[in-house]
Amino acid sequence: MKTVLLDRDGVINRDSDEYIKQPGEWQALTGALEAIAALTAAGFRVVVCTNQSGLARGLFDRGALGRIHARMDTQVRRTGGQLHGIFVCPHGPADGCSCRKPLPGLLRAAAAWHGFDLAGVPVVGDSGRDLDAARAGGARPILVLTGNGRRTRSEPGRADTEAYRDLLAVAERLIEEGRDG
Repeated sequence: MKTVLLDRDGVINRDSDEYIKQPGEWQALTGALEAIAALTAAGFRVVVCTNQSGLARGLFDRGALGRIHARMDTQVRRTGGQLHGIFVCPHGPADGCSCRKPLPGLLRAAAAWHGFDLAGVPVVGDSGRDLDAARAGGARPILVLTGNGRRTRSEPGRADTEAYRDLLAVAERLIEEGRDG
């Protein structure tokens, strides 16, 4: 099964400097739900891999995060999509874990759980952390210009990164590649 790994904030939903702390704050980006539905219809396994340091910072608890993800999953399903998993790093930047992007531990956990090799798997994100985790795991880093994507693209060494206007454009490209063989 073809797989695509997605970051959450800034890729699927609106990002916030104040964090997404409750379900009502979770708002899908234009075209993101349709992108997941299109990927699902094309036979892709869609998995979310997201840093959620707000847990470590005490801004929300696992229950609130579960309700946020339930809202996301409900909206994805209503649009005809399916998420095959949501993998979360609950740690803060100084915790020294191996699952926090830019390290590839979260991506490797998703690959191990679902039994696929990360080599060449598209990893879609809006930050340098996402791209660096993809590279470190041997996956295919793809930048979306939503969320922090435009700023990320202007960072040194990022100009040549494969980039698309949003998740819907990424989905269209991946589906086209799948048809071309």
